[in-house]
Amino acid sequence: MGHNLGHRVFTMSVPFRKFYDISDVANDRESGPVAQRPLDEGHARKLAVYMVKGLVSAAKMRRIALGKDVPDAFDGVLRALGEQPYFSLQPLVCNIRNVPPGGTGAGGIRGVRLETKQDETAGFKVFLSERHILWVIDGQHRRHAAELAMNFLDTVRQTGRYPGKGAVLFAEKGKPVADADMQVWNEAYEAARAYATLTVEVHLGLDIDQERQLFHDLNRLGKKVDASLAFQFDGSNPITHFIKRRLSEDLGLRIIDSEVKDWSQDTGALVLKDVVAINATAFLNKGNIAGATPAIVEPRENAILELWGQIAQIPGFGDDRAKEKTVAAQPVVLKALAKIAYDLNWNNRRPDNAEELYAQFLAGIPEIEFSHENPMWRYYEMSEGERLDAGLNGLSSYLPDDGGTANRDIGAMQGGFFRFGAKHNDIFPILADMIRWKMGLPSRREG
Repeated sequence: MGHNLGHRVFTMSVPFRKFYDISDVANDRESGPVAQRPLDEGHARKLAVYMVKGLVSAAKMRRIALGKDVPDAFDGVLRALGEQPYFSLQPLVCNIRNVPPGGTGAGGIRGVRLETKQDETAGFKVFLSERHILWVIDGQHRRHAAELAMNFLDTVRQTGRYPGKGAVLFAEKGKPVADADMQVWNEAYEAARAYATLTVEVHLGLDIDQERQLFHDLNRLGKKVDASLAFQFDGSNPITHFIKRRLSEDLGLRIIDSEVKDWSQDTGALVLKDVVAINATAFLNKGNIAGATPAIVEPRENAILELWGQIAQIPGFGDDRAKEKTVAAQPVVLKALAKIAYDLNWNNRRPDNAEELYAQFLAGIPEIEFSHENPMWRYYEMSEGERLDAGLNGLSSYLPDDGGTANRDIGAMQGGFFRFGAKHNDIFPILADMIRWKMGLPSRREG
């Protein structure tokens, strides 16, 4: 029992499996019993994967605590899910309605103080009945994720197969569960029942306005973590593992947390959030690394490491004032190279000779003119005559149609340097088309 800024609260640990049964989502009581806040199913599913990993880790730790050997299958499952050094969930915040404020008085919650032999308070034993529902104010996605995690474990244990639809939280969807792995899932289920817990802070007797205010304060007053700092601290995603282990340590790529705005002060290092986005394109053809798993990333690492090895050979790349020496120091250009790498390796529409074309692409990277003066970057600023004079007359067949309202403002010369625009998702596919044309690779429209 505590007093959060003066208000009495219960802080308790609830078995993982039990929390869903004794809680519900705090509805908007003025709008009726079914007016719940919107639930983001995708976010809940990501949390469910995290929880499953945590339960497997908890089962492993329980074995260690009991002095039992840990079968290799535990580490195998954790590796497939995406291992990380530590697991924990932030406390869920709930309210028990229809009791007096603070839970005292008529209709309140009965509790007994537990004392040591020295008459010191050891804790409180609180008696909750079935009517004392824990209404979740902050944590509805965690609550739903816990339900998804338990549904996954139930399905695996009952059918002996990984779910092919519904609670799909493991890469081997639809496949039979190996005997060694079944032991892991059984013990993860037992951990959810009796070992792993969720921490809950329970407020007592809040009214409508107080619930709303608490929801606002918990969700709006926190400061968002800088993306580069978050990626630096994240030890769970296989792409961030690749960046730290292969690019930074093995290849020697210099990576920093914050961008240097003044190009004259550029050290040649890349910003971590940009490196993450570039590799998300290279590995997944996505703008972020959510959903990356070791099963997807690890077989692709060597191909992408080769890509970065060739990028490092571009004249001026990684040097002091690199952005002034080469446009390849701008992240949007690297995203274009990453897009070509993905398309030639893993796109379902890649050509039959894609392996040969990828080797041609890698060999050509250091030979491409990534200078600021290359007229190719100014293609959309030129007249037909200027394009012909610059030797760009064949490029149009590679580029998307120039009509309509699509963004073709890819950048401009400023102070003697070509600066690409900020709308990377519009720009890098066009740059990839230009590079394909320059290298003699097939147009993506031929796929």
